[in-house]
Order: sequence, then structure tokens, then C-alpha cells
Amino acid sequence: MAELSRAGLLTLLNQVASGALSPQKALGELADWPFALVTGPEATLARVDTLRLSRTGVPEVVLAEGKEPDELLPIVERLYQAHSRVLVTRATAATADALGTLRLPFRYNRRALCVVIGAPVPEVVGQILVVGAGTSDRNVVEEVIETARFCGSRADLVLDVGVAGLHRVLAVLPDIARARVVVVAAGMEGTLPGVIAGLTQKPVIGVPVSRGYGVGKGGRTALHTMLATCSPGLAVVNVDNGFGAGVLAHRINTLPDTRLDASESGAS
Repeated sequence: MAELSRAGLLTLLNQVASGALSPQKALGELADWPFALVTGPEATLARVDTLRLSRTGVPEVVLAEGKEPDELLPIVERLYQAHSRVLVTRATAATADALGTLRLPFRYNRRALCVVIGAPVPEVVGQILVVGAGTSDRNVVEEVIETARFCGSRADLVLDVGVAGLHRVLAVLPDIARARVVVVAAGMEGTLPGVIAGLTQKPVIGVPVSRGYGVGKGGRTALHTMLATCSPGLAVVNVDNGFGAGVLAHRINTLPDTRLDASESGAS
């Protein structure tokens, strides 16, 4: 059964009230509302949140990490029944091969470790710019891009503009100016998001990346640098959390534009 949204639930109740639908059939329609149980041979595997798309604007996404194929596949299959598309993150090549046995249309991005199953979103909107400090950050920025595009946002990539050569940052300022929101991924000391936040009025999301030597501590130094920045307008997600950054960027990107021109605001 496809996802039953709040509007769909109201329609269902009106059909019962008018006599167009029997209470027994309506009860069958409500079997998976607001979540669907996915069970295995011995226990419940998951409680799939079939209402998340209508509640938050983004359907439930599946983290493949830590799941065996016999756990992952039925969860993905149930989400596909609800939405006709599924995003699976942290998917290894072996995981992608297992997902291929479902015989559903899918695409695997090995750099992002993401599998996108099913149809693309019907409408792509706005503009997100994803900036990677170095080529070594590409796996994280690719996860940002796959997530944002899955959600329905346009997302473009600028790569290798780290602070070791500040002139490279200045060269991409026109790209930054065209974006509604900027996601900046950086490892090592993690300075780049703060630099960019000090050069633009656009909201900036910093993603610390677990790249770097010794005192980099698996991205924790970059995380602390971003959190301690003196540049306002910078929000920071967890280390390597390209998925979280992609969802946040999409939500900012799809906010209505409430800016008023001079005539609308009454300014002279």
C-alpha cells in the first residue's frame, strides 16, 4: 500500500462517513498507518515510518551499515512499496549487489556509498552548492549531493578549494552567490567553512571530514574548528555526516522566498 498521508486519511474518513467505503475496508487501508512492521523469521526487523514523507518532506532513508542482507532487503522493499523510491546510505559494493537481487531499478554511487532505488523525484528545485576542500573529501561531498538530489533539490559540486590556496576560494565566489545554501566539507584543520561563511550572506553548513594526520583525530579537530569559528551563519553537522548535511541543505533550499522588494515592503 502507498503512503497514507494526513490528507489521504481525511479522504478515507470522509468515504466511510458517506458510505462509499465500508469500515472493514478502511481498517485494511489503515493497517500500515502510521508505520509498517517488517518482520523476519524470529523477530520484528523494523518499524518502517511510512508517514515520514508527508510529515517531514523526506521519506525514511535506510542506513545499510550494520544490517545483513536478509534484514536490509525486506526493509528496502517495504519502503519502495510506499514511495516508489528509496535511498540507501553507507552501502558497500557487496550491499549493492544484494540489493540488485530485488530486481528494482537502481543506481550505485561507489564514492558516496549510496544506492538510489526507483524513480527520480518529479521536480528538482532551488540551488545547493556543495564545496569540498580537497579531492580526498569527495566521498562525503558525494553523499551530500546524492541525498540532496534524492530529496528533490538541485545540487552542484565545486572541489579542491582548500585554504592552502585562498585564491581558489575567491575564484568560486560567483558560484556561491548563485546558491541558496552552501555545504562545505573539510578535513585536516577544518577552516574552510568558516572562511566561506565570512564571505557570503548565504547560510553555510559545515561537514567535518575524517581526513588528516595525527592531531586531526579522525575529524574531531575539524569539528572543533568549525564549532569554534568566529564567522556567524555557519551550522555544523557530525563528522562525515553527508546525509545529515544534505537533508538540512534541502530543507533550507526549499523554504519559501519571503524577501520583499521595495514596493511590497513600503520602502521609499
